[in-house]
Amino acid sequence: MTFVKTFAVAGVVALALAGCGKNESAPGSSSSATATGTTQLSNPQAPPARVYIDVTIAGGTATPLNQQVQAKLGEPIILRVNSDAADQLHVHSNPEHTFNVKPEKDQQFQFTVDVPGQVDVELHHLDKTVATITVQ
Repeated sequence: MTFVKTFAVAGVVALALAGCGKNESAPGSSSSATATGTTQLSNPQAPPARVYIDVTIAGGTATPLNQQVQAKLGEPIILRVNSDAADQLHVHSNPEHTFNVKPEKDQQFQFTVDVPGQVDVELHHLDKTVATITVQ
């Protein structure tokens, strides 16, 4: 009787281990098998893509000027601003966005664009275009 129980337990363990050795992945994910037979997902939960535009306002001038940027519909666009003066950033998209810039470092403003085309980002007081975003 002990022999039958031991044989049954060994069979269950063998079946469980056989299932673990398969190289299966969830739909839409990529994986690779390692030398030990375990599966590693190459990018199980990648953060969404983002576009960053770094803007500096110092001594009455702004950088960059007329930077060309590419973005996708609905992709987060983040303006990172360091400024020594107050100003306003205008994003000429549909709908438009306006962000008040303070004379501070490390300010961030985020928006998305849901209509394809060219979107200008302008500084109101300096009357300069810092970037044009082509949204596809």
